Amino acid sequence: MDIDKAFYRNLMKNLFADPCEVQFWDGEIIKYGEGTPLFRIDFNEPIPKSEIISDPSLAFGEGYMFKKIEIEGNIKQVIESLYKNQSSFLHQKNVFDKLYKAISHSLRKSKEDVQFHYDIGNDFYKLWLDETMTYSCAYFQTPEDSLFQAQKNKVAYILRKLNLHPGQTLLDIGCGWGELIITAAKTYRVKALGVTLSSEQYARVTERIENEELQDLVEVQLIDYRELKGRTFDRVVSVGMIEHVGKGNLNGYFSTVKSLLNEEGISLLHCITGYEEAGTNSWINKYIFPGGYIPAVQELAVLIATNGFYFLDLESLREHYTRTLEHWARNFEEALPIIKKMKDETFIRMWRLYLNSCAASFHAGNIDLHQFLFTKGVNNSLPLTRTYMNL
Repeated sequence: MDIDKAFYRNLMKNLFADPCEVQFWDGEIIKYGEGTPLFRIDFNEPIPKSEIISDPSLAFGEGYMFKKIEIEGNIKQVIESLYKNQSSFLHQKNVFDKLYKAISHSLRKSKEDVQFHYDIGNDFYKLWLDETMTYSCAYFQTPEDSLFQAQKNKVAYILRKLNLHPGQTLLDIGCGWGELIITAAKTYRVKALGVTLSSEQYARVTERIENEELQDLVEVQLIDYRELKGRTFDRVVSVGMIEHVGKGNLNGYFSTVKSLLNEEGISLLHCITGYEEAGTNSWINKYIFPGGYIPAVQELAVLIATNGFYFLDLESLREHYTRTLEHWARNFEEALPIIKKMKDETFIRMWRLYLNSCAASFHAGNIDLHQFLFTKGVNNSLPLTRTYMNL
């Protein structure tokens, strides 16, 4: 037996929490675990041992992208089986984490990172997102809710938590394709500003504002939130944006929000969270979200408190994101005939792995999704109970 084969046989022995089969590049098939195999991993060729030892997430991610590895079965189930096994490589600290602080999050670099992901093209995202073009965790009031309804629920839920009143001002940091600011203006008659670094999103939001004749209430700017000067708001919301800020800029995010909020103003932060610091993944950082960083719950809680904010509410929506990603993954597969005309096979395999591995990660509890609600200064005008938040 060659050295590579011995290494792989030993690696696979304790990799998954569920029974599976592995077919090696020479045709040999080995069953691991007790019971009927739930999936099979086929190695078309060996991945260099040095790459696996150095950075297993990147090595296996690229292995699947470039067809060195094939998966027979449910990709989400395979990734989840890795996460459930506490001794697997996914639970080991990645050397990339040690290098994270060196990553730049300058205004220019932040714009480049955001455009790398979000400017792939509105036509691409339109194929697998819902009709609102909302690219963040939805809120399922019932298991039967469609993705479209769940995204409507999410926006309505956030706006209720913000306790909006007609005539107030609202800032959405990282406004996406504009569903939240447009809904806020139409439902509550507030004056809403959205900021984004994505030119594709900016174009779409501008078009929506004009089509719905909301120019008097809704505005969008193609700028970094740190560039906003001379304006303050009654409410500041950010959905799925702080993951792009970077560890070194987390405190700056909250201090900026504080400067943008009026006294007694309310802010809601909706974001992916972890339970350990240095939450990043080198494969996702290289191919999906350059410069991404998932902050720990405790990291954010401390920064909110040290910046002088008052906590109102903290809620986990982890399983809502699992369900959201499952919808996206199904939509993606159903749209493959069209996507194949737009993108090559490596891109398709990359996005398939991304959507399914994220769904697995949330379902396994490896990462979470939280909504933080807090105020600038004491706000005694809010209702005494949280029932006003309910849909």
